[in-house]
Amino acid sequence: MPAKFDGIIEAARYDTEGRLLVVKAYERRGAAFSDVVLLDRKTLVERLKAHQRFVTGKRVKHLGGTFQVSAQVRLARNGAQEILATGKEPVARDTLEGVPVF
Repeated sequence: MPAKFDGIIEAARYDTEGRLLVVKAYERRGAAFSDVVLLDRKTLVERLKAHQRFVTGKRVKHLGGTFQVSAQVRLARNGAQEILATGKEPVARDTLEGVPVF
């Protein structure tokens, strides 16, 4: 788990084929974090390609910038298709394990 990360993903929305559409996340802003922001798939992929670190998890109630971190999000390939995933095992479609759907 990275000690520092650029954003934490709290919830995700997928289309009917299992492709990630949008995530609810918090972004690091210096020493603090933003309010919840919505990032579409394209924006998240661009940020991962720019070597920003995103993790999954949730905000700890009443402790503003404190989070329970679950896993790092990675950009993988399945042939020519880019896949957003957590974990190291190969996956066939976008899979953010443990992230609730909204």
